[in-house]
Amino acid sequence: MKYELLVDSRPNEVVIALLRDKQLLELHKEPVGTKFSVGDIFLAKVKKIITGLNATFVDVGYEKDGFLHYLDLGIKFKTFQKFTERNIGGKLNTASLRNFKHEPEIDKSGSINDVLKSGNQILVQVAKEPISTKGPRLTTEVTIAGRYMVLVPFSNKVSISQKIESNEEKKRLKKLVQSIKPPGFGVIIRTVAQGKMVAELDADIKFLYKKWQKMYKQTKKVTPPAKVLGELGRTASLLRDVLNDDFVSILVNDEKLHLEIKDYITTISPEQEKIVRLYKGNVPLFQKFQIERQIKSSFGKTVTMRKSTYLVIEHTEAMHVIDVNSGKRVNSKQDQEANALEVNLIAAEEVARQLRLRDMGGIIVVDFIDMYNGENRKKLFDSLVGFMSDDKAKHHILPPSRFGLVEITRQRVRPVLNIETKEGCPSCKGTGKIEASILLIDEIGQKLAKAVNKSENVILKTHPFVASHINKGWFKNQRRTWANDYGCKLAVEEDTTYHLLQYRFFNKERKVINV
Repeated sequence: MKYELLVDSRPNEVVIALLRDKQLLELHKEPVGTKFSVGDIFLAKVKKIITGLNATFVDVGYEKDGFLHYLDLGIKFKTFQKFTERNIGGKLNTASLRNFKHEPEIDKSGSINDVLKSGNQILVQVAKEPISTKGPRLTTEVTIAGRYMVLVPFSNKVSISQKIESNEEKKRLKKLVQSIKPPGFGVIIRTVAQGKMVAELDADIKFLYKKWQKMYKQTKKVTPPAKVLGELGRTASLLRDVLNDDFVSILVNDEKLHLEIKDYITTISPEQEKIVRLYKGNVPLFQKFQIERQIKSSFGKTVTMRKSTYLVIEHTEAMHVIDVNSGKRVNSKQDQEANALEVNLIAAEEVARQLRLRDMGGIIVVDFIDMYNGENRKKLFDSLVGFMSDDKAKHHILPPSRFGLVEITRQRVRPVLNIETKEGCPSCKGTGKIEASILLIDEIGQKLAKAVNKSENVILKTHPFVASHINKGWFKNQRRTWANDYGCKLAVEEDTTYHLLQYRFFNKERKVINV
């Protein structure tokens, strides 16, 4: 498999397209000046304690207060809060946790009233971005993510990704990280750390500790609500999480952003610096690589697949619903069960792609075509699990029910990406109403008078219905009237591609006459 990344910088946003074998796999939009991204850390103020929910609303500077549940405080909350309060009060002179005295862990079944009061200043991290009418979901279990590791303050535990299967590699990594991690910090070792040497791991952990020091210094200076440590931009964080040896190209259309990405790649993977290139073509980047076409075909209500099969995707408040349709696809050499299995396997691959592409989260229900053979249902389930195995979002898949329904839960940290694929009507300009058709002939006559000033020979192209009306009659018709009135040679041609009220003027060289 070959992966490519296209970064399209626009005036108000940066659009990132991740391609696998030339097919669009993920699409991210990062508005310029985004203030509330997953991973951002804020010094915030507790607003209102909601005892019934065992939670509190927190002011982080967003129009809607953030939500912090008791279970998202973490068992080390008292220790972390002690660190924050002493830092704000100027009683700490170092970011080191080597000699920092820990407080007792909080009770997992306790009440939020026991640990927080209205007006408290606390450090929180965005766990879920604002969605719809809801403010950001917050946590006080602050972590700092890097390329190979995640730094966890006030812990000594070293955890390893479950995707690393080799016991020898697990032991090696654990021993290495234990020897280089800063005192008072725990570490989560990511999958990409597999096979990496001590120098690379040490550089990553030093980079993370510098970010912790930056947060410590910034917390002293600001007044809540304020951001004290920002997550990497969407492009950099995507590269951090997905960059591997299968990447063959990273193409950027903005010089400044190109240099930033190149510098970042040099930091995390120097040997891949050469794949970062600046796009200088006159044709827009996404148009050049047919990304716009893929977006239009992938984000509609109906998504076509191979062999005339298609999906129908509906978004509701409670869940996302996907219906699998075989269309006209029937293989006469196979029975109904075999046909159903073939269509379902095609659909399973596309469903996995659509979930990543649209970043669909929450509950997803997929209505596959009914199959009665237990082995076929298991084959479908295993295939879907396999197709979704490289999805970074946490997810859980249930086997097909007796009704052929597959239920999926997928982590939702951002609003679902919904792109409008329908275009505004060129006649009504999206209002649902068009100009009075009776006035069209008058309008054409007025514009013709201007066109004649630029060319004596005029060709009028318009919709067949309008052309028929203008040419109606042999001796006296609208075309002859205009030609006599304006003293020009006028030809009226019909064009089936024009909508009802569309028309254009051309000279005898068939160049457009702008009027």
